[in-house]
Amino acid sequence: MLRIAVAAVLLATPLAAQETKEQSCQYQADVVAAIQKARLEKVKERDVPQAVADTGPTWPESYNNAIPLITPWVYEQKMRDVRKKDLGAAWLELCLQQ
Repeated sequence: MLRIAVAAVLLATPLAAQETKEQSCQYQADVVAAIQKARLEKVKERDVPQAVADTGPTWPESYNNAIPLITPWVYEQKMRDVRKKDLGAAWLELCLQQ
C-alpha cells in the first residue's frame, strides 16, 4: 500500500516520466536511506523532512514529496533492524521487482 502511494506521488511529476525505472527506484532507495540515517541520529519523526533537506540530497526535488509518506514506515521498524539492516537496499530490491 505504501509503495503504491509513493509511486502515485512520484509518477504525478513531469520529471518521473523522463526517468527510467532503475533511476526512480534508486532515488526512492536514497530517500529511504536518508530517513534511516535521520532515525539513527535520533531525529524526531516530525522533523525528518527538514533534517533530510538540510543534508542537501542529490535526488530530484519531487522525491522530497515521498519523505512524509515513507518516514512512518522507517520509524515503525524495530531499532535493531534500523541499526543492522540496509533499508534503502531492501527498498531498491523490492522496487526493481515491481
